[in-house]
Amino acid sequence: MTKQFDVLIIGGGPIGIACALEAKKNNLSHIIIEKGCIANSLYNYPLNMQFFSSSEKLEIDQIPFISKEAKPKRNEALEYYRRIVTSNDLNINLFEKVEKVQKNNEFFEVTTTKDTYSASHVIIATGFYDIPNKMNVLGENLPKVSHYYKDPHFFAKQKVAVVGASNSSVDAALECYRKGADVTMIVRGADIGTRVKYWVRPDIMNRIAEGSIKATFHSTIKEIKPHELIINTPEGEKIIENDFVLALTGYKPNFSFLQKLGVQLSNDEKLYPQYNDETMETNIPNLYLAGVICGGMDTHLWFIENSRIHAKIIVKNILAKNKIEANH
Repeated sequence: MTKQFDVLIIGGGPIGIACALEAKKNNLSHIIIEKGCIANSLYNYPLNMQFFSSSEKLEIDQIPFISKEAKPKRNEALEYYRRIVTSNDLNINLFEKVEKVQKNNEFFEVTTTKDTYSASHVIIATGFYDIPNKMNVLGENLPKVSHYYKDPHFFAKQKVAVVGASNSSVDAALECYRKGADVTMIVRGADIGTRVKYWVRPDIMNRIAEGSIKATFHSTIKEIKPHELIINTPEGEKIIENDFVLALTGYKPNFSFLQKLGVQLSNDEKLYPQYNDETMETNIPNLYLAGVICGGMDTHLWFIENSRIHAKIIVKNILAKNKIEANH
C-alpha cells in the first residue's frame, strides 16, 4: 500500500530538516527522503571545515546551536542537525534515492529506490554539492583527480595542484601545505577570490608572497597526465610535475531532475528555476523549492542563514491552501 503524506521533502540537509520541523509543528504529516546520511552534504565537507556564518545564524527553528568558537566547525554542525532530527523524532528515510516524481491529479507519486509514496505537496531541498563543475580537459578522469577534498594528511610529501581560488580551494591549499605537500594553485582569475573568509585570505596571500605556496594566475589546465600537468599561462604553456589534482571548481544543482519534474529554468547560463518568492512554489502547483537550489548556477546566493526562512514561507502557503479547500 502506498504511503501518503501531506508533505514530502526531498533532501535531508539543514533546510530540508527545517521544512520537516515546520510541517510537524503545524500537524502536517511529513517524510524526508535523503539519498545519503543526515545532512549528507555537510558530512562530505572537508574534515576541518569552519563555517563563515556564526552558530546562531545556522540555527533552525530557534533551537540553540552552541559551539566552542563563534564560527562552528563541520563536526559541530553535524551533531547539531543530527540531534534536531532525533530529538524531534522527524520522519526521515536515509540512503534512499528519489528516482521519479509524477503528478497525478491532486497528488504527487514519488518513486524511490526502496518504495513509492503519495504526497499532497513536495518540497525540493536538494542543495548543489553532488554534481561538480567539470573542467572538461583531457585527463580529468584520471584517478589522481578529485573534485572533492576531505583530509590533508593524504597529500603529505606529494605535489598537489589546487584548481580555483574560492574558500574550498584556499582551505585545501593551506591545509595540504601545512601537512607537508608541495602545493601549486592554478587560478583562472587575477587574484584570490574576494569572498574568501576574511580571517583566511591574509594567510593565503602571505604564503603565496613568501613562496611557500606557488600560484599561477590567469591560468587554466590544458591537460592532465599521470605525472605532470600542462597549464595555459599568460607566458604560454607550462609543464609542472604533479601527483594529485584537487579540482575545486564548484558544484551545481541537479538541473535535469528539476526539468524532468517540469520546473521551468531561465534561458541563460544562470538556469534560475521559476518560483514565486512569496510562497516558494514553482510553476508546478504544490511543488516547492527551498534552499540553495533556488539560485540556479549562482550557488552563493542562498545558504543556510538566509534560506532557513523558506520552511516557514512554504508551510504558511500550504496551510493557507488547506484552509481555502476546507471552506469549499
